[in-house]
Amino acid sequence: MKEKEVKHNVLKNSLEDIMADRFARYSKYIIQERALPDARDGLKPVQRRILYAMYEDGNTYNKPYHKSAKTVGNVIGNYHPHGDSSVYDAMVRMSQNWKITNPLIDMQGNNGSIDDDPAAAMRYTEARLAKISDFLLQDIDKDTVEWAPNFSDEKMEPTVLPARFPNLLVNGITGIAAGYATNIPPHNLNEVIQASIYRISHPDCSLEELMQFVKGPDFPTGGIVMGLDGIKQAFQTGRGRILVRSKVEVVPTRTIKQIVIHEIPYEVIKSNLVKKIDEIRLNKKIDGILDVRDESDRTGLRVVIDVKKDIDTEQILNYLYKNTDLQVSYNYNMIAIVDKAPVQMSLADSLDAFIKHREDVVLKRSKFDYEQKSKRAHIVDGLIRAVSIMDEIIHLIRQSKNKADAKKNLIERFDFSEQQAEAIVTMRLYRLTNTDVKELKQEQSLLKKEMKRLHAILTDVNTLHQVLIEELEEINAKIHTPRLSEIQAKVQEIVIDKRAMVADEMVMVPITRDGYIKKVSMRSYNASNTDPTGMKDSDSVLAYGSCSTLDTLLFFTNRGTYGYLPVYEIEEGKWKDLGSHLGNYIKMDSNEKIIQAYFLRSFNPNVQVIMA
Repeated sequence: MKEKEVKHNVLKNSLEDIMADRFARYSKYIIQERALPDARDGLKPVQRRILYAMYEDGNTYNKPYHKSAKTVGNVIGNYHPHGDSSVYDAMVRMSQNWKITNPLIDMQGNNGSIDDDPAAAMRYTEARLAKISDFLLQDIDKDTVEWAPNFSDEKMEPTVLPARFPNLLVNGITGIAAGYATNIPPHNLNEVIQASIYRISHPDCSLEELMQFVKGPDFPTGGIVMGLDGIKQAFQTGRGRILVRSKVEVVPTRTIKQIVIHEIPYEVIKSNLVKKIDEIRLNKKIDGILDVRDESDRTGLRVVIDVKKDIDTEQILNYLYKNTDLQVSYNYNMIAIVDKAPVQMSLADSLDAFIKHREDVVLKRSKFDYEQKSKRAHIVDGLIRAVSIMDEIIHLIRQSKNKADAKKNLIERFDFSEQQAEAIVTMRLYRLTNTDVKELKQEQSLLKKEMKRLHAILTDVNTLHQVLIEELEEINAKIHTPRLSEIQAKVQEIVIDKRAMVADEMVMVPITRDGYIKKVSMRSYNASNTDPTGMKDSDSVLAYGSCSTLDTLLFFTNRGTYGYLPVYEIEEGKWKDLGSHLGNYIKMDSNEKIIQAYFLRSFNPNVQVIMA
């Protein structure tokens, strides 16, 4: 018996072509279905699936909380076949009011903190949709959005939510895809809605007109946003850089001054900020900081920095703005998916994408409602007619063999439609009362009125726009969101004068011929009982004397060169310590010897120094 021939389809391709093809597919998936938000509802797929799964499960704001683990299970099992931690992390972020001004999820239990503490495990926390999420999901069951099969083709999921407010701008988003990244900060809900209303009425308005409403970003952590030019550039092109500075106040007390920080920049981890300021204090990078502590509690954020009474607090703040996250830069990069492709969007573009989506949703909803009301009106017309000839209808039904025969006889005898005949044969006897006829006529009148309104929405663009405006105004009235971030037009330049941050104190400074130097407090010097200062055996003291921390040390070497060093920059030590070499502060040869040194308060250009 002849063996069967087995044919192998061998694809011969270079590794380069195979990698290019596979990476292109992967990139497309990451861009369209993972990391970037849709311009219409401002959500990534995982966020949309979480919200829809909670809505489908009846886990809404007016119902009891469900365990977070239940929601995560529903999302993974039905819509999002990825790791549970990625789904739970997305859930937690949507519930954190320091990340989102208007959280979309109401979570009960430990959902993390501004100190970057992790949330409790999903088996411990409970969640439900926040009230504002109702406006994202409203009318989803009225054929308003496109649906697609889920990963297993068992269910259908929405490709976008109806979204009654511009969520992309309101809650902002960050994401990194392949070749694209998005970084959109949160904006004020009421401002963005006012701008949307204005844009509907004035579709060709300028950016300046829109910026009368949207002043700039509005971070949930507050702070001061500086740089109107950066905001304008971001709103015009989708890219721009702004500075976000903490809100602070200086409180003088009897013995010290306190710098109190009430608000910090967006996405800055408070505990890391406090730790960094404390490191500056411990390393004595600037003089004058006595203590830093976090006094935040459930009433609000409060970080206190104690400084010496005679120190210029403005200089200390300038140093902290420059060297810590007390001030950070934020880069706008407004990229979202429009028609399945990533697009860099201006403020006007993002509003237009939302308005176009809402027009589409309201038209589809109106069409759905019109068809439903039209069907009902048809049945009500039949019931009203039936009541007037009810005796004949009852006689006819009693003579019929069964329900199907009764319907057939009604259609043939009285010219009722299939739907009307079905309604008549299933009608209960109590509906034959006089009251019910009045109710049917009232319902008929209301249906005609409603159908007329829906027809106007479907045929007249001005009526459609009026509905959009009314719905936006309703959200504005129901959810009042005060602005948290202050906008400053100009960027304040940071000027650091180190001398202004130095307390004027008397210290003892010894300097040796080999160039070893240290700054000793008068208390440490007086406690030394005039013992010789610490130095190497081969070295000798050239000079020592008391001077102010604001003085400058001027020294000359045996090479005929000179150098100078502010006293406050000299490392502090004890009288018996060796000290540090001048080479640590100034570039000089290790063999150079110091031959003379002076302490000066100021440099006089007319003074000449002669040594022999």
